[in-house]
Amino acid sequence: MSRGDLTEAEWRILKDLLPIERKNRGRGRPPEQNRGIVNGILWRLRCGAPWRDVPSKYGSWNTIYRRFRRWSEAGVWEIVAVTLAEIMA
Repeated sequence: MSRGDLTEAEWRILKDLLPIERKNRGRGRPPEQNRGIVNGILWRLRCGAPWRDVPSKYGSWNTIYRRFRRWSEAGVWEIVAVTLAEIMA
């Protein structure tokens, strides 16, 4: 685990808020790899680097970008923010 990656406690909260990805005829990352994808998204947002510069230890930059975009369009990040705000209150 790298600095800035999700802790076990953070992941336990977050994993149930993420949508279940449909299997895409065997392509793409399996849903159980969402933790690495979320860590890649967080890395990119922290650093402000281009998507293509996300370290490969988090997965394919393209997968990370597409999952981020799909979850953004679906309002997943709003649900995450509201839920985390309620937990912290």
